Amino acid sequence: MAQDEVQRTDREAQMAQFTRPEQTFPTLTQVEIERLRHFGELRHFEDGEFLFETGKPGPGMFVVLAGHVAIAQRDGLGHVTPVIDQGPGQFLAELGQLSGRPALVDGRAEGDVEVLLVPPDRLRALLVAEAELGERIMRALILRRVNLIQGGIGGPVLIGPSNSAGVVRLQGFLTRNGQPHHLLDPDSEHDAAELIARYSPKPEDWPLVVTAGGTVLRNPSETELGRAIGMIGGAKDNRIYDVAIVGCGPAGLATAVYAASEGLSVAVVDTRAFGGQAGASARIENYLGFPTGISGQALAGRAFTQAQKFGADIMIPMSVSSLDCSRTNGTFALALDCGDTLRSRAVVVASGARYRRPDIANLDKFEGRGVWYWASPVEAKLCAGEEVALVGAGNSAGQAAVFLSGHAKKVLMIIRGGGLGASMSRYLIERIEATPNIELMFNTEITALEGDETSLLRRIRWKSRLSADEDEADIRNLFLFVGADPATSWLDGCGVTLDRGGFVVTGAQSELNQGKLVAPLETSVPGVYAVGDVRSGSVKRVGGAIGEGAQVVASLHGYLGDAAKPAL
Repeated sequence: MAQDEVQRTDREAQMAQFTRPEQTFPTLTQVEIERLRHFGELRHFEDGEFLFETGKPGPGMFVVLAGHVAIAQRDGLGHVTPVIDQGPGQFLAELGQLSGRPALVDGRAEGDVEVLLVPPDRLRALLVAEAELGERIMRALILRRVNLIQGGIGGPVLIGPSNSAGVVRLQGFLTRNGQPHHLLDPDSEHDAAELIARYSPKPEDWPLVVTAGGTVLRNPSETELGRAIGMIGGAKDNRIYDVAIVGCGPAGLATAVYAASEGLSVAVVDTRAFGGQAGASARIENYLGFPTGISGQALAGRAFTQAQKFGADIMIPMSVSSLDCSRTNGTFALALDCGDTLRSRAVVVASGARYRRPDIANLDKFEGRGVWYWASPVEAKLCAGEEVALVGAGNSAGQAAVFLSGHAKKVLMIIRGGGLGASMSRYLIERIEATPNIELMFNTEITALEGDETSLLRRIRWKSRLSADEDEADIRNLFLFVGADPATSWLDGCGVTLDRGGFVVTGAQSELNQGKLVAPLETSVPGVYAVGDVRSGSVKRVGGAIGEGAQVVASLHGYLGDAAKPAL
């Protein structure tokens, strides 16, 4: 068989392992390449040179003009695995290159290679200017990230028991942020066993995390892991943004997409993951335009990619500790937990709410060890074939119960009130009633949690609110969906008015705004706006949050335009 036939056969075998391979790795025509030339610059690489390397910031998108580039996975344990070979007319990039994030794979020249390099800022400009071609490129970038995640290609290696609290916590964090990773079980994986023998981890050290560069972390915090794998960007060169958005849920993402697409410079900060609480929803079926429903993760992921496409700088995981509204030099100052200061001309509060913790003794002891505040595929795996309990009566609780019923043997749905009609959409009630392995327990509340010597949840007790009856069951996983409290402590001292519940008061509701002509989403501090669940009086629905995020952009333009006008 001729060499070119062998190469073609090998490539077809490589392509077959990917979802929608022709869309994932399209070949551009010569006419299309010519349209891309003014967005990039010519580069030459000799045989064996790296165009990009795992763990190092990617320089942008490469369009191969001549030669071939071998794409390979390289993890922190020293393994190198071929992924695919790319040739003339194909482009090398994935979603991380929209913002110059570290590469997840290696790209090495096979023979002499000539490419067109399109840096991240020009790549974003290309996607907007070349609509049809940009759509094909964007689809490929998304599919490549999906394939990396599904194949466990790139990203950190987690080593530890799959049911340990640290493993579940970090797997959830990486999954919610669309970060590829893979897990090695020390009981069955030789490489994992060798690393354990070297580092002698204690139970509280699980998981060990090995980054692409070989650094080993012991049960790191989410922020520590985010920094180690290059997730966290930062305010660039003391840049002053037009708007800083605190919170990356539906409201914050909508604000980012609309503001950035209309030419405003945007920074978004979130303490954990894009999507907020909505991102953990198994299926949203009452959002306009998705008649068959869409998962919260998929909806948020699309918005997250859109925001990056239009140039928003997104910093996750990053917390804001305080807001200085004195406007020294005409800007607001947001103190970040890393010690940096983010400055902007306007601020949008979209920090949403934090999961409410019911008054149950020893609850904190079991959080992450059998007690969960969301139901993602990571937690669902732990429930396979088991009986689980879920507390709550809202839409989030209903969506989680239906999702978990597809994995668990039985779902005990514990409801404090006497029905679901006042707090849950009718379509969810009907679905729950039609699901045979969901048992509804009305007028009931949990009284105690019990665990084993390793502090893993093993049993729950509950009682009826209408009688003295008590009962118990061996339950290893308990899901709590009992509402949330506003995340507004970082606003203390800046002059933003809150209501009795701690939610942000906006528009004419604020006493400080009475008698003034103010925008409906503006707070008591000019230039500071609030959208989504954190706002007093909001409808607490994904559609409402997205609508407010779009609405506030008009107010931002008005405020920034007035601020730029010279004083008369």
